[in-house]
Amino acid sequence: MDWTFTFETFISLVAAIPLTLQLAAASILLGAFLALGLALFRLSGVRILDWFARFYVFVFRGTPLLVQIFLIYYGLSQFPAVRHTILWPILREPYWCAVIALTLNTAAYASEIIRGGLLSVPHGQIEAARACGMPRLMVFRRIVLPLAIRQALPGYGNEMISMVKATSLASIITLMEVTGVAAKIISETYRAIEVFIVAGVIYLTINFLLTRLVHVVEYMLSPHLRAPRLQTPVQGESK
Repeated sequence: MDWTFTFETFISLVAAIPLTLQLAAASILLGAFLALGLALFRLSGVRILDWFARFYVFVFRGTPLLVQIFLIYYGLSQFPAVRHTILWPILREPYWCAVIALTLNTAAYASEIIRGGLLSVPHGQIEAARACGMPRLMVFRRIVLPLAIRQALPGYGNEMISMVKATSLASIITLMEVTGVAAKIISETYRAIEVFIVAGVIYLTINFLLTRLVHVVEYMLSPHLRAPRLQTPVQGESK
């Protein structure tokens, strides 16, 4: 292995990390809000909203993400009605098309994770909060949602890791994130092994840091798992 070339490749790929993180962060953040709405639709008891959420999840979980990116980036531009709307400045940009596709895709998976977290909240705690006079919105905000986040966090952490890796598909629509830069270097040097090893190490490092972050948040939301602090006796206090 040529270590000089490997180091130069590493420097080139590191410069593309911010774009990869931007794609992942934007899609995860926007997808979380959309997923919460879909999960609430499923649990609303309103048949139309329930059917809409089910259909949405069925479509976006049942089709490949690559196809969704192609349909949004190449497909929507085929309609003159789309090209003459105020959304066209956004839909003609590959960055925003990638963010939209990643957001719609992750929302389908995350909505089921969040729905499972909401269903895992003990009904007795909800009844106790209502018995204390809390309105329904306050019960959801202070009781249901924090407990649901704690229960859904491990599964949602896996989905966030999947989104980081899924950003590599954005290189198909000319975005020069880590995989896009790697493909460009390979096309110029025909040295795929070194380039893909470096790209894999970068993705592995990002996902390792992400798993540690999720672990810290999970620890903060789980006070019952922490070791109790030993109180040191005050000097002069009788034992």
